[in-house]
Amino acid sequence: MVEISVAAHLIIGFILARTLSNMTEKMASSVISLDETWQDRRRQINQQLDQYIDSGSDCPPRLRDAMSYSLRAGGKRLRPLLVLQACEACGGRWQDALPAACAIEMVHTYSLIHDDLPAMDNDDLRRGQPTNHVMFGEALAILAGDGLLTLAFEVLARDIQPPPVAAACCVDLALAAGRSGMVGGQVADIEAEGTGVTSLEQLESIHLRKTGQLLSSSLTLGARIAQVDTDLLNRMANYGKCLGLAFQITDDLLDVRGDAQTVGKATRKDATHGKLTYPSLLGEEASTCRARGLIAEACRWLVPLGERGHRLEALAQFVLERDH
Repeated sequence: MVEISVAAHLIIGFILARTLSNMTEKMASSVISLDETWQDRRRQINQQLDQYIDSGSDCPPRLRDAMSYSLRAGGKRLRPLLVLQACEACGGRWQDALPAACAIEMVHTYSLIHDDLPAMDNDDLRRGQPTNHVMFGEALAILAGDGLLTLAFEVLARDIQPPPVAAACCVDLALAAGRSGMVGGQVADIEAEGTGVTSLEQLESIHLRKTGQLLSSSLTLGARIAQVDTDLLNRMANYGKCLGLAFQITDDLLDVRGDAQTVGKATRKDATHGKLTYPSLLGEEASTCRARGLIAEACRWLVPLGERGHRLEALAQFVLERDH
């Protein structure tokens, strides 16, 4: 039964992947356009993150240092960029979505700090530098993560307008990051180390929660701020889910193929920990095919956006081709 299910998914992935060839010229121009704006948008995001971290006079300096250490460690800023691009693609002003972009990066960074702890993945390297608990100790690392998580919702509630949109964004991000989303997915992933994963459906169910929902929330936050209708909001969510699964596949492949210096963290740890990944279940070639199929499916959800969706298509292609 498992072999039939995997085969069916791979056939669908192959069919969808073929549609990528029809997008090549359109994506090429979009990638150029994306490259032209990437540095500026990332600079804007980083400047706003700096302002948020440096505010709050009552924050203990050591806690601020620990929060700042991981938040300012760099990274692709993929999730905040998706928030801005989704808002713009849906007809909104990307500047209005900047607080939400910062909030989702804070939540993402908190999750990385906690994932790296000895009780979790026990990693010593993140984004090419020592992990938070190595630098500040386990107790302060936990509290730095807690500080970033709560600051994210402070920013959303205070700085997103109008207030009903701010409330909807808080609920959206809480669902994506909480017990039914990222946190629940992490629990399922830990449990699967002991019980084992036997099917592609089970593996993707874990990663839809662990990785996919936060990426999907990046898109829906931007769409909510642009105040779109339900159909377009659902399209953004489905694009994000496909993108999130493709992101996880490339992450699994990087753990097998990647160089630790380029990736910025230890590689080949999944096999050491006995985790079932896409390459271990499907093989490397079939996993690549599955990722391409998911990216093609993601881009199909953007069709009604026309030209406004091209940068999101280019971002999807970036996820497929990333090397870190």
